[in-house]
Amino acid sequence: MPPANPNPPSSQDVGNCAGKTKLRDPLNRIISIPDEVPLGTYHAKRDFDQTPEPQGAPTAAAAVGHRFVVQRHRASRLHYDFRLEVDGVLVSWAVPKGPSMDPTVKRLAVHVEDHPLDYFDFEGVIPARNYGAGDVIVWDWGTWRPGHGEVPADAIRAGELHVDLHGEKLTGRFVLVRSSRHRQKPGSDQWLMFRKRDAGAIQGWDPEEFPRSVKSGRTNDDVKNAASLSSGS
Repeated sequence: MPPANPNPPSSQDVGNCAGKTKLRDPLNRIISIPDEVPLGTYHAKRDFDQTPEPQGAPTAAAAVGHRFVVQRHRASRLHYDFRLEVDGVLVSWAVPKGPSMDPTVKRLAVHVEDHPLDYFDFEGVIPARNYGAGDVIVWDWGTWRPGHGEVPADAIRAGELHVDLHGEKLTGRFVLVRSSRHRQKPGSDQWLMFRKRDAGAIQGWDPEEFPRSVKSGRTNDDVKNAASLSSGS
């Protein structure tokens, strides 16, 4: 059961300027999304008549908790989407090699667009010719708390966030720290993600050794094959 209340950089991004994100919509039109529009980039990248992903909407921060989810996403390239519930949305990073419990391992984590809270338990197949096309499973989920008692949104803007994770696979103190100074180009908001060294850390821990969904027990192949059977392909 999920806790109570409990994509790699976009090829469609064109760039950022003057408080706006420029990108190509599903019809290949270049549009500008003001940075202050909640979930504006998420919505602009998707055609909800084609994708089963939730459309969602921002939720009042006072009505939500501190959940996290990691989704294993086989798109054009395999990556893990690490998402934290912050101020009514899921703040998200694409982690190409996945998070690790090994404190000697530092992972690239690319800060991507916020996702709606409804995405928390999304598991399925995004059809071909859609943004992020590929199969998705809920690889881990749980709750989290700021590791230093910081205000999460402020820490993210400042470029360093410590989080204590209480998941089924990931547990303990993790650090996300921005590694890139310039964030104007698509995919350039690069961070590092790593596990702090303590008694709970595990040397040699590899996320690929734990391939099943915590939601359904399925693998990515199971999800892909089930979708193929239901579509008759």
